[in-house]
Amino acid sequence: MNQLQLFLPCAAGVEDMLADEVHRITGIAPSHKARAGVALNGSWRDALLLNLHSRLAQRVLVQLWHGGYRNENDLYHAASEVAWEIWFTPTQTIKVEITAQHSPLTSLNFAALKIKDAVCDRFRAKRGERPSVNTTWPDVRLYAHLTTDTVSLYIDTSGEPLFKRGWREDKGDAPLKETLAAAMIAATGWNGAEAASVDDIVPLYDPCCGSGTVAIEAAQIALRIAPGLQRRFAFEKLLPFQAHVWQAIREQAVRAQREWPAGHRPIVFGSDVSFRMVDFAQRNAERAGVAHALELRGGDALQRMPPTDKPGVMLLNPPYGERIAAAGVAGQNAAERARSRAPRTFTVGAPAQAPAATPMGRESAQMSDGADASEFFEKLAAHWKSHYAGWSAWLLTPDLKLPGRMRFKESRRVPLWNGPIECRLFRFDLMARRPQAPTEPQA
Repeated sequence: MNQLQLFLPCAAGVEDMLADEVHRITGIAPSHKARAGVALNGSWRDALLLNLHSRLAQRVLVQLWHGGYRNENDLYHAASEVAWEIWFTPTQTIKVEITAQHSPLTSLNFAALKIKDAVCDRFRAKRGERPSVNTTWPDVRLYAHLTTDTVSLYIDTSGEPLFKRGWREDKGDAPLKETLAAAMIAATGWNGAEAASVDDIVPLYDPCCGSGTVAIEAAQIALRIAPGLQRRFAFEKLLPFQAHVWQAIREQAVRAQREWPAGHRPIVFGSDVSFRMVDFAQRNAERAGVAHALELRGGDALQRMPPTDKPGVMLLNPPYGERIAAAGVAGQNAAERARSRAPRTFTVGAPAQAPAATPMGRESAQMSDGADASEFFEKLAAHWKSHYAGWSAWLLTPDLKLPGRMRFKESRRVPLWNGPIECRLFRFDLMARRPQAPTEPQA
């Protein structure tokens, strides 16, 4: 188990940040960066470390086969060659999921069934019995990815996707995924984890915090709390798993957490116009173990003053009305374009369907239905110019024209994908308004 091919899928646009994170966690430089994923040659221990510590990956997969194919029978033969019996037993349930980009096969349903049959037939030949399928709560998840002429077969070590950290029980209608929130934080270069002491950490503030995803992720980063400490993983049900090794890894992660000075004030801040969402965020922060490092308040983003005298980083996924529409027409058009480019997917035992476009993930109910979004952002920009001099503001949106409406010129734009929606994370360097020159009195 010391020579594994690991693949970590991620949101498009996050690949470089994930590669850096993988190197930081394992000390291994990834061998390959693909669109929406990073590959590396690592060990079983590396797979455990990545599951526990990665904030950006969606899963940690082990690649067990890669090669060419022409038809469904080739998929059957490929799956038959994998030694599944060294990974799990026939008493465990399985789920087969398949994705395809530009595959010539006409039915992913049939392709997935052929792979499932190969797995079950191999177990019957090797162990005298076959595993059952469970598409809801399987013990083992198997993945296949098809391109025009190649197939890759994986076993999943994560189980539930890694954005499910285990602390977010209270949330809004369309919450931002924790992995995307972590990517936003990483893109800013915020020094929460690297700072030598708490006093050296630059303040971070989300004025539209919703149920607190960005703020809580940032607080955990500052406290060096591993994101996977509060959840279970699929590798705990796989045959290579050794409980004592995993316990030692977890204990090491706990020892690495930053000590918080007694009586020290918070360094991460969040606010929202909805006091209900602030209550949600507070309960989530308590479950995440960061309530002492995080300050949450109610308040309108157009009126809330800086939470600290020290300039810092503002980071927000701004509101688009209570319907949580995909940023109006711009977002809807982007979702439609993404839907046409998205890979086909199929799960054994479930009906085949095209992936649906998801709404723009955000939690704040800052604006009511029918509010003029342009007016809101113009007022927000004016408020920032008047009161947030010295701050850098980072704003995630699918609306590429938003900086112009705010009368800002971005100093940086980072492409990020929120599900099927292509977004930009804009950076604005805020400076004080220039005083108007006095007018000459009329003669």
